[in-house]
Amino acid sequence: MSQPKIGLALAGGGPLGAIYEVGALCALEEAVDGLDFTACDGYIGVSAGGFIAAGLANGMTPRQLCAAFIENTAEAPDRFDPAELLQPAWAEFGERLRLLPGLLADAAREVLLEGRSVLGAIERLGRVLPTGLLSSERFGEALTQVFALPGRTNDFRELKHRLVLVATDLDSGDAIPFGTEGWDHVPISQAVQASAALPGLFPPVEIDGRHYVDGALKKTLHASVLLDRGLDLLICLNPLVPYESNRMSPRDARSRRAKKLASKLGRPAVKALQPRIHRLVDGGLPLVLSQTFRSLIHSRLALGLKGYELTHPQTDILLFEPDPRDAELFMANTFSYRQRRHLAEHAYQATRELLRERAAVLKPQFERAGLTLREDVLASREARLLPAPQETRIEQALRELRSSLTVLEARAR
Repeated sequence: MSQPKIGLALAGGGPLGAIYEVGALCALEEAVDGLDFTACDGYIGVSAGGFIAAGLANGMTPRQLCAAFIENTAEAPDRFDPAELLQPAWAEFGERLRLLPGLLADAAREVLLEGRSVLGAIERLGRVLPTGLLSSERFGEALTQVFALPGRTNDFRELKHRLVLVATDLDSGDAIPFGTEGWDHVPISQAVQASAALPGLFPPVEIDGRHYVDGALKKTLHASVLLDRGLDLLICLNPLVPYESNRMSPRDARSRRAKKLASKLGRPAVKALQPRIHRLVDGGLPLVLSQTFRSLIHSRLALGLKGYELTHPQTDILLFEPDPRDAELFMANTFSYRQRRHLAEHAYQATRELLRERAAVLKPQFERAGLTLREDVLASREARLLPAPQETRIEQALRELRSSLTVLEARAR
């Protein structure tokens, strides 16, 4: 009997997306016996998901990625410095400023001598605006050093398992699958840069005379590249979902009950880091744009998954993503790195909770791929991704209340 083929598809979502995926991958690998994310039959990554996929394909375990990217406890060069993503694109600024004198002269000539409109002249000056605010060059250099370590490689062709990183050709709009035949000569680190070059934030990445930007512009997952390999199981992670403000998540409900119980017992309750949002419009333009962007990419993802089910019925496709009622992840800044420990822990716990809730459905799907969902592992409420910080007396009281609620809920079933 042949070994089941398992693939992994990781969508984008900026630093927040990568943080979510690290936490979720750690939870999945711990709870599913036989699942090894460094030995998948194939990987496909888009945008921030490409960064995580490249690490896994190079033999870095989810826990190692956590040490490097979340905890910063890994040895150099594995240790990730968030400053690598915050370098101004000075070269891009300089290149654009060099155009300014000529553009000003052309605009003045058009208005004063040719009688053209001022608006047309201003539009011409738009060419001086940079195509990105931050540079990804140092990030690419850091990845090159990481993949140069013994046992790793920066060459797609030398990997033990198929890795595909998707970017978008800026001048044609085509999705380019770096790592496939004809595109596997590009260094992995450069392909990661190209796949994550979000327009406006990072300048397009030039490769072989062409310019490439974020792969999410075309599709959310691009999973068909892996499905065509005849997989038995495809695990998909998508960090960004639209928020449902009119529904309360089970975690929020437990928190509310814990607060009520604390009040009855005369104990102080800890406030949630993010209050529940009832009307997104009250959050102004940032929340409206975030919801719009998430809705667009998620509807596209849902449509793609339905298509995959029709074209590849022999493959079990499992999608893991945040609860749409989760205000904590929705309110987090997509490009923030400051709260990475809290958000990674949140993703880890949310994924364990999802596995518990869907165990009856997921268990046979995992078993068909030779994997076992460990419900005994999931039963523990003490498991953590990161070491627990020193508890205050208030936090300890709240933890005890939550534990009591869990016992009461179990008895009531």
